Amino acid sequence: MENKFILKNGSGSLCCKGCGKQDNKLNTYDWLADIPGNAELEDMVEIQFKNTRKGYYKNSNRLKLEKGDTVAVEASPGHDIGVVTLTGRLVPLQMRKANIKPDAEIRRIYRKAKPVDLEKYREAKSREHDTMIRSRQIALQLGLQMKIGDVEYQGDGNKAIFYYIADERVDFRQLIKVLAEVFRVRIEMKQIGARQEAGRIGGIGPCGRELCCATWMTNFVSVSTSAARYQDISLNPQKLAGQCAKLKCCLNYEVDAYVECQKRLPSKEITLETADSTYYYFKADILRGAITYSTDKNFLANEVTISPKRAFEIINMNKQGEKPVKLAADNDAEDPKSKDLLEQESVTRFDKNKSGKNKKKKKNPEKQRNANAQEMQNNTKPNGGNATETKNSAPHSKKQKNKVERQKNKNNEQQGEAGVNKQLPAGPVKQNTKKLPAVTAQTKEGAKAENTNHPASANNNGGKPNRNNNRRPKNKGNADEGGNAPQQPQM
Repeated sequence: MENKFILKNGSGSLCCKGCGKQDNKLNTYDWLADIPGNAELEDMVEIQFKNTRKGYYKNSNRLKLEKGDTVAVEASPGHDIGVVTLTGRLVPLQMRKANIKPDAEIRRIYRKAKPVDLEKYREAKSREHDTMIRSRQIALQLGLQMKIGDVEYQGDGNKAIFYYIADERVDFRQLIKVLAEVFRVRIEMKQIGARQEAGRIGGIGPCGRELCCATWMTNFVSVSTSAARYQDISLNPQKLAGQCAKLKCCLNYEVDAYVECQKRLPSKEITLETADSTYYYFKADILRGAITYSTDKNFLANEVTISPKRAFEIINMNKQGEKPVKLAADNDAEDPKSKDLLEQESVTRFDKNKSGKNKKKKKNPEKQRNANAQEMQNNTKPNGGNATETKNSAPHSKKQKNKVERQKNKNNEQQGEAGVNKQLPAGPVKQNTKKLPAVTAQTKEGAKAENTNHPASANNNGGKPNRNNNRRPKNKGNADEGGNAPQQPQM
């Protein structure tokens, strides 16, 4: 059970040998790794070197090799150091995919790498960056129109491969002589394209994932702008180009699906005639199957979105000389879609129905309180200039509170004008221009008592007590115990 993970449902096993190290690019998952004796059936082994360079070697010594082993392989001259990435029956399939002919020369594997081999390998790799910078300066001094993108030393340090990019044919014979004299190694020049350079360097694409050319793509298919036209993508060079300054390889991934869906849509050149106007093709959602028409060719005006089925019906009607009343069918009802981009990320998106019920429950008590306040206000009865209110008539809303406050101020002003012996509030008092109530006998007596300038005479009206002054108001908010009216709030 070594190197195996048993699935919990008991339906099989998952072999960890199939996955290679993630630091190696273009790894292939070996889905036959858990088959007993798979590695011994084939003596061909796939070896990967720096970046995307791979080679296929023969295990003539019958070494027990697994994925991730570092081995020393045959090279010219000397030997090279690489990592095993695939063994078993899948290797011949990979060789066929790489277009390696059966009669091609196959080199062999010497041994598993020893500590001495690994030490030489690290020493050679440490010189690659300085060699690349120096070689670029030499190429610039020679006036060559080329760019040296990468340098790879052989495992034993006796050979160096220079990868360069050039738009035209370059005569680099003089460059090879100078490089051999400077670095004292055997020089090999390899021309690569911009896509291969991006795959060797690596990086993160605009999709947020590692570049396809650096992870799984082995062959590069030409990409044209027609792929963008089929998918209705704006022809913006900055958005269509990748990090290699060429068109993105992913433009070819979904072209076939878009071409198949476009066969179900009418032509862009066909116009639709209705009883009131002529509609021109404006845009289409190819995968959803919706076409938008406009009454103007140049800009969107009176847009109508219909289905391809409805469009073909109108085209057939126009061929027969008939014109529908309107472009959209009567039974076509557009599904309302939310334009909130963050709606799917909301934590409370599933609580809409519950929140609606809570709102209804909260709404009924509010209506009841407002109705009670309005009823209490309408049932107020004037008694000696004071409004008699119950305790339940206290306002609950700001608007209702202001309304009741104004009513109290109005009653206090009427009480002062009627001659009640009370101290006037500080500050100017707004005069009431409305019609005063009829003067009664009690008010006349109160006015006579006021002219005497004796506060105590208000309660001695010729030996008869004044009922209005002796009666204590029910609502403490209208007057205090001394009969003083509350001060008018400052506006």
